[in-house]
Amino acid sequence: MTTIHGHAMTESGKPLEPFERPLPTLGEGEALVRVAGCGVCHTDIGFLHGGVRTKHPLPLVLGHEVSGVVEQVGPGAEKFVGKAVVVPAVLPCGECAACKAGRGTICPRQVMPGNDVHGGFASHLVVPARDLCPVRGGEVGGAIGDSGVGLAELGVIADAVSTPWQAIKRAGLKAGELAVFVGAGGVGGFGALLARSIGATVATLDVSARRIDAMRELGVDLALDIEGIEPKAVRGELRGFAKERGLAATPWRIFETSGTAPGQELAFGLLNHGATLSVVGFTPARVTLRLSNLMAFDATAIGNWGCDPALYPELVELAVTGKLPIAPMVTKRPMSEVNEVLDEMYHHKSDGRRAVLVPDFA
Repeated sequence: MTTIHGHAMTESGKPLEPFERPLPTLGEGEALVRVAGCGVCHTDIGFLHGGVRTKHPLPLVLGHEVSGVVEQVGPGAEKFVGKAVVVPAVLPCGECAACKAGRGTICPRQVMPGNDVHGGFASHLVVPARDLCPVRGGEVGGAIGDSGVGLAELGVIADAVSTPWQAIKRAGLKAGELAVFVGAGGVGGFGALLARSIGATVATLDVSARRIDAMRELGVDLALDIEGIEPKAVRGELRGFAKERGLAATPWRIFETSGTAPGQELAFGLLNHGATLSVVGFTPARVTLRLSNLMAFDATAIGNWGCDPALYPELVELAVTGKLPIAPMVTKRPMSEVNEVLDEMYHHKSDGRRAVLVPDFA
């Protein structure tokens, strides 16, 4: 192939436009990745419909949940040629003061596909190679290990899986503690399953009966449909559940994964003594909070942007060994249907599973 095919955002609120352009000349440390699959995230909806500005000027190829095979590399990245990889959604430079201090997610030179550079709604993309995460066996096609999924589906690790994993790590969640996920969509759903994998007792809250039913089917300890329920009553339900399970009354580990103003207000309102609130979801909407609750409860609030690439290999291992069930959480769609998928997400008509776009260019 001598060209890249794909679909680019050319204007806010408008359908993506098909394009074809020559393969670029690769710079030092860069890799050309042939896309196997690219997950569709609500961040993409934020860029397209929510007024969230991309760092790269339009036209821009969206998509930051990418897996694929490295076809070409620039100087210094030869070890990646032919490797199946997951492309981290946040690629730090590795050289600045933030990176050297172990804070690569705030690297001022970080690269996010579909934001800083062209992303994965295409046949190929070009990214820095240094933090690509290899997937053994992904090059040959078919299901990998005991996972029941192929390389394409593993693209969701790049955000929907890795982002809540970093939040779980930062919150210090331990076996036997109560983890509460406000929002059971992609990030929240995967977060709940990851929390269960380390032995936590997990409660998921959502206003979608469909998502709540999916969480019940996957064995989450408590899946609560909170549509129309007052926050005080939700808190009471959680207290009763914790008591019934013999869990400590405090502290709770609360993860805001809905990316909505009501979800963030509810999550903050669930704080109790010593609690940790991890803000994982994003909304441009303003939220009114009584910040003094953090003081009164001696609680902690943590923001979470992306995930350190160093955490990716353990997630790939969980996925390919089947310890993290990805198959029930995703659905593959042809990349030619990208505008239909985005429209379904925007109008809340999707079936609740993470859509993974698979290139189907002629």
